[in-house]
Amino acid sequence: MDANLDSDRIIAFLKAVGERLHSPAEIVLLGGGALSLIGSSRPTLDLDFDGEEKASDEFRILLEQVASAMHLDIEAVPLHRFVPLPPETATHHIEIAQFGQLQVYVFNPYGIALSKLDRGLSSDIADVAFLLREGFVDLDALNQLIDRAATRASEYDLDPAQMRTHLVLAQAVMLDD
Repeated sequence: MDANLDSDRIIAFLKAVGERLHSPAEIVLLGGGALSLIGSSRPTLDLDFDGEEKASDEFRILLEQVASAMHLDIEAVPLHRFVPLPPETATHHIEIAQFGQLQVYVFNPYGIALSKLDRGLSSDIADVAFLLREGFVDLDALNQLIDRAATRASEYDLDPAQMRTHLVLAQAVMLDD
């Protein structure tokens, strides 16, 4: 697959999918690709969407066909299996646009931030700094979500202390930008 994926290539992909759909569908994007649609300039290598890894239905097959034809790497990510999502997650997705029959959303930014604080790669830290800087997440609310996640850490194999360290790093990156 091609190396960098920017918002123009993502939109071209979404338009191609929307044009080929025969009935309405929606996709909820997450990860670096999703953040590029809301203004992040950090390059990404793939496009993640909310879904089960092994699902196989008509929509999923279409996504994979279009991605393959466009040399894009897409991946279903069941985020709810990795971090305890904030209450009412689905009602706080960010609506991006309608492309033909395809309605596109970016996953609730707090859910994205929690997953990135858990993993803690340098790109994840940069993404959380972006979410904080641009006001998509509030520092106090994010701290409260980490507190809530800590009560379920064993269910999700989370390290809340490490998540807090990653948050401090994201704040430092935000201040350096």
